[in-house]
Amino acid sequence: MGISENIRRPTRSANRSSFRMARINKLLQREISLLLKQRIKNDIARNAVITDVDCARDLEVARVYFTTVNASIRNAVLTELTSAKGAMRTMLGQVLTLRHIPALEFIIDKAADYGERIDGLLYKLGLDAANTKKREDGSEEDDFSEDGFDEDDDEEAD
Repeated sequence: MGISENIRRPTRSANRSSFRMARINKLLQREISLLLKQRIKNDIARNAVITDVDCARDLEVARVYFTTVNASIRNAVLTELTSAKGAMRTMLGQVLTLRHIPALEFIIDKAADYGERIDGLLYKLGLDAANTKKREDGSEEDDFSEDGFDEDDDEEAD
C-alpha cells in the first residue's frame, strides 16, 4: 500500500455538504438574532449578540455562540437563553423550511475577551512601537509614510 493510497481526497458530496452546513449555520444565526430582537420578550436575553452558530452534520444540535456588550451579565443572559431555547426552537420551526430543527445549545463566546487580553499583553510589552524603527542617531522613525508605503522602498525604486 503506497502513500498515495492512504490519502483520502474529499469527494464532491463532502464539499456540497460543507457548503450546505455553512449556509444552514448562517441562516440559523440570522434567524436567532431576529428572534431575539423581535419576538423574545425577556429583556435580559435580548442583550445577547449572536456571534456564530455551529450545527452538527445530522442537524441534531446547534451550538449558538453569543457575547454581550456588558461582560458582567453574560451568565445571567446564558441562564435566560437556556430557559427560552425550547420556545426559540418552536419559533424557528415556524420560520425555517428545514426538515429538522436542531436543539439549541448556547455557549458564551470568549473570542472577543481573548483578543482584548492579547491586545493588552502586546500593549504592555510595548509592541505598539513595532511600527517604528530606530535610526542610527537614536531617534525613532515610522516604517510607513502617511500614504501607507514604505519610504525606503520608494527610494530604492527611483
